Amino acid sequence: MEIGVALPQMAPGYGPGTTLDWARRIDSGPFSSISAGERVTFTNPEMVATLGAVAAATTRARVFANLWVLPPLAMPMVAQQVGTLENLAPGRFEMAVGVGGREHDYRALGSDFGGRHQRLDDRVAELKSLLAGDPPFDGAAPVGPALSDPAGVRILAGAMGPKSMRRAARWADGISGFSIAGDPDEIARGNALADTCWIEAGRTTPPRKVSGCFVAVGVPNSGEVVRSFTERYLGFLGPELAEAVAATARVSSADVLAEVLADADGAGCDEFILVPATTDLAFLEAAAEVVASRS
Repeated sequence: MEIGVALPQMAPGYGPGTTLDWARRIDSGPFSSISAGERVTFTNPEMVATLGAVAAATTRARVFANLWVLPPLAMPMVAQQVGTLENLAPGRFEMAVGVGGREHDYRALGSDFGGRHQRLDDRVAELKSLLAGDPPFDGAAPVGPALSDPAGVRILAGAMGPKSMRRAARWADGISGFSIAGDPDEIARGNALADTCWIEAGRTTPPRKVSGCFVAVGVPNSGEVVRSFTERYLGFLGPELAEAVAATARVSSADVLAEVLADADGAGCDEFILVPATTDLAFLEAAAEVVASRS
């Protein structure tokens, strides 16, 4: 199982130098990918520009857009952004797409929150057509730049429930799930559901299975760091629910992280993403030790 690391975009203290400092350290190993996510009404830096900087500053690790919320967006612009990122990181770029769960982000972009699942299906079909070189309308030139890799870009689905998983099985190359607590049963259920849905859809290639969780290791008061990070990140759910969910965030020591990684591996994950609850680079040193000890 590969182990990637997300940039700590959502953590307090993310500053002008954080992106490159973290990207270069992650790229030095032993991690498999560097990822960034998308939120609009929050404190994080924008995903596409951030990943462009990551792609230009690294040479080894995959560059992973995780997760791109497509329903509010125009696909010609997304296709151009995808093409640009893929050209900056040839053979290293992949993406996960989904509907997101934050209505305020949709409102901020002037988009309707309703009907987003069907719109995701439609957006993915349009995006694939554009990336294949089809023009956005009759008489138009194709959207550039063209992909450097003839195999295209791997697209995972941020699907977790049965309905969304069945829809994703028609068009995705795999799934990108998440378990706040790194719960082994939750991860195993998601992976088993993906396998079942892919078989039911007549897919002959098994889905790539990615999961992840919030983590704080190598920093003082790590338990409180991961709990407060989770509560802040989930603030859009309301204070009571955010606090309740944050209480389940538990990956705050090397021993627990090692256990979570072993369980995720046993559950069939192809890759597991560590989502840092801190911008302290000491996190990467501690996480790297855990990852290295698995080999």
